[in-house]
Amino acid sequence: MTLPDATVSSLLAAFARHAQVWPDEAEAAVEFAALLADVERSGSEDPFRRERLAGHFTASAWLVEAAGRRLLMTHHRKLDRWLQLGGHADGDRDLAAVALREAEEESGLAGLVVEPEIFDLDRHWIPERGDVPGHWHYDVRYIVRATGSEDFAVSDESHALGWREIEALPAEPGIDPSIVRMARKWVSRHA
Repeated sequence: MTLPDATVSSLLAAFARHAQVWPDEAEAAVEFAALLADVERSGSEDPFRRERLAGHFTASAWLVEAAGRRLLMTHHRKLDRWLQLGGHADGDRDLAAVALREAEEESGLAGLVVEPEIFDLDRHWIPERGDVPGHWHYDVRYIVRATGSEDFAVSDESHALGWREIEALPAEPGIDPSIVRMARKWVSRHA
């Protein structure tokens, strides 16, 4: 399978811009670009589909309320951890749109707006579950803003949802290291 040049070029450019803005994540940007380059060269399976167990793209939402002080987090049903909202691309190559769609589906919120630039990149291992072997998620994370009501609805994918103070997240015991990284990035960006 060969991806359309525009899709590859757009994502490669976004990864390069991200590495310039966040030099500490340059290595991750190279890994994400390599996933695209590998597929383009070898004709491997589509990296935007979950069936590609060698690794595939997912998209997440750093979903903040209008003032930008609180983050909506999910107590993820399958992983049993507090995380940002997000999910599989399922063939959609517009990862910002995927992040927005996942935020809407998992929160029940309307009037959400996604920022087009990548906020964070995180490659993480998903453990084996049922008949699906363990595999890598190449998670591309975008800022999504709530512009209307903050009254969320818990979906089947979550045990619970909750608005959390971003500045307090790094001090919370057991918080995922990527959430800590994003919280620090958010605070430094808005200081």
